[in-house]
Amino acid sequence: MATVDVFHHNVPAESDFGYAQAIRSGELIHVSGQLAFDEAGECLYSDDFAAQLEQTYLNTDKILDHYGVTRNQVVSQTLYLVNLRQDAAAVSKGNLAYFGDHRPVSTVLGVTELTVPGQVVEISFVVDTRLPA
Repeated sequence: MATVDVFHHNVPAESDFGYAQAIRSGELIHVSGQLAFDEAGECLYSDDFAAQLEQTYLNTDKILDHYGVTRNQVVSQTLYLVNLRQDAAAVSKGNLAYFGDHRPVSTVLGVTELTVPGQVVEISFVVDTRLPA
């Protein structure tokens, strides 16, 4: 039987919306869409794509650290961008900086808005713990 390990940032949105930031089921870790929020759950860097992308990756690293995995074990990511065409180059630069030589599969979607006003990027991941760290 698979074990389940749930991760929370302990921000209000988790209880308000009824979700976990990540859940490990067996060898896979499914990571909810990560945002550029602080420890209190407040959105940072309103409408500043580069700063939000960096903070979103920092929040993701907290989850990876919790599970003792690395970016090299991320197998899939989905990015949601409010200004897809405007921020395409910045997302490419940020993605290459975050993953280095590792290449997970990736889907990038342009959306009209995200949950929090001023939020311009959200990223979800799937991690396979069987991959080398």
